[in-house]
Amino acid sequence: MLLFTKLLLAHLIGDFILQPNKWVLDKEKKKEKSIYLYLHTALHLVLMLIFVAEVDFIIYGILLAVSHGIIDFIKLKFQKKKTKRIWFSVDQVLHLVMIFIVVLVYKNARIDFQNIDHQIWIFITGIVLLTKPTSIIIKNIISIWTPESKNKEDNSLQNAGNYIGILERLFVFCFIITNHFEAIGFLLAAKSIFRFGDLKEAKDRKLTEYVLIGTLLSFGIAILVGLMVEFST
Repeated sequence: MLLFTKLLLAHLIGDFILQPNKWVLDKEKKKEKSIYLYLHTALHLVLMLIFVAEVDFIIYGILLAVSHGIIDFIKLKFQKKKTKRIWFSVDQVLHLVMIFIVVLVYKNARIDFQNIDHQIWIFITGIVLLTKPTSIIIKNIISIWTPESKNKEDNSLQNAGNYIGILERLFVFCFIITNHFEAIGFLLAAKSIFRFGDLKEAKDRKLTEYVLIGTLLSFGIAILVGLMVEFST
């Protein structure tokens, strides 16, 4: 775990702290012809070797640095303006996977999935349930009350409401798991304050009731799932 933490720290510093925007722009423009792609790779190698400080790790550090450069090259080669966000996520996940693999090989360790405690499976299931599945469930429940918008101009962010709902349910879930029930009240109050202005301007009772039903369903399901996970673990 300590080795993974050191390598993760090296990755964070190399990818975000010590990589100027000038490097990023030059790599996106020149791709494999950019000198900064290779300087960036070398920087990661130096950081890893400094943080780990073990002679036996040098060969593994070189392999990990090379893999980092290859992953960055693939991202630069295939990403487009519209897919930069997706490729950024893929790039970071691949880097973390490679770090994890190197740690396992270097430490001669292995993952025994049979020994994973059942509590972890219950915990993961609860989290997954509170994301998109719950959003779909709530959408279907309140679809019969969907008010017609009198304002044709919609200035809200795309899918913002969906992501806000997911985040608030995950917060509620964490509050219950950590026995901080009082924080749920603060979260509900904070959301009410932010929503109050929109609902006041809308002057639409149906919209107010629609938002209230959706909010209470979201919080209710999150509390129910959190309590079920809490009692099951």
